[in-house]
Amino acid sequence: MSPSSRVLEAARAVESRHIAFDDNCLLPALFGRHDEHLARIEQGLGVALVSRGNKLAISGAPWSAEAAKLVIESLRQRLERGLDVDAGEVDAAIRLVVQGGSGTSESHDNLAIITQQRRISPRSLVQATYLRALRDHDLVFALGPAGTGKTYLAVAVASAMLVDGRVDRIVLSRPAVEAGENLGFLPGDMRDKVDPYLRPLYDALHDMMPNEKVRRRLENGDIEVAPLAFMRGRTLSNSFVILDEAQNTSPVQMKMCLTRLGENSRMVVTGDLSQIDLPRGARSGLRDAVDKLQGIDGVTTVTFSDIDVVRHDLVTRIVRAYERSDQEKPDAAGSSPEGSSS
Repeated sequence: MSPSSRVLEAARAVESRHIAFDDNCLLPALFGRHDEHLARIEQGLGVALVSRGNKLAISGAPWSAEAAKLVIESLRQRLERGLDVDAGEVDAAIRLVVQGGSGTSESHDNLAIITQQRRISPRSLVQATYLRALRDHDLVFALGPAGTGKTYLAVAVASAMLVDGRVDRIVLSRPAVEAGENLGFLPGDMRDKVDPYLRPLYDALHDMMPNEKVRRRLENGDIEVAPLAFMRGRTLSNSFVILDEAQNTSPVQMKMCLTRLGENSRMVVTGDLSQIDLPRGARSGLRDAVDKLQGIDGVTTVTFSDIDVVRHDLVTRIVRAYERSDQEKPDAAGSSPEGSSS
């Protein structure tokens, strides 16, 4: 039974749960400014939360009340370990419980990524699966909509491995499909021309490392950011390679990129098969590779969905609205959806 079904079936029943806190000093951080964290839990799980002194009363449908208790306990454990709790962490705790998780952040501690700038933990069950895949496989395909952390988590793992000395170099790449034949007409050198298409990768890097260290590593080649066309003919050894927006590659480009993998290297290929910008009718190299490489040892695919979106709540609703529209839209031409732009 899905979480939403459990909530609906138990809607008429109301139960209470009570939590007593030994350390009142944690309560301001746990409840949030003006109890904003409690409000998020109430809205997310359909419960009522009332605090009196060092006690918190939870009222709601049986499943919802128990879920809220698990969320509160998870956030308390996080604070007791000296970690911060913000709105994103509250949403993550709710998401993990709704998706069927234990609700305890301790269960994901071994998956946390420690970078020079921040500590990053999985914020959905699929993110936890993804981090395990990045740890255990040499080639990982990550599929799903925007905002699910596909590229961000890959850059986080790559940055941690670079700092720890487990790889010598990070190579970040994207196909500059939007630029097409017009790259030569843009001002500046080649880096100036392609930087706008690689900006999301730079943004993720700056979240993981201090700006000066990112600049220095870019200058000395420890971090390389390049369009996909620059990969041809190379062998990438002792490297962590990330190919982003891979739905916009052709099968030939994808094969070229995958076969660059050298000794002691790993590769992550990310993309959203609902956002293909190739000419209509052209087959996506990402789809082609996922189909052809199923079952090969060392290769795995992780698929995200709208429930894994960890950006603004509105992003989840936008993704779902587009998916509904695409499902309702008749396929007038009877052509493959690959190659269409959405």
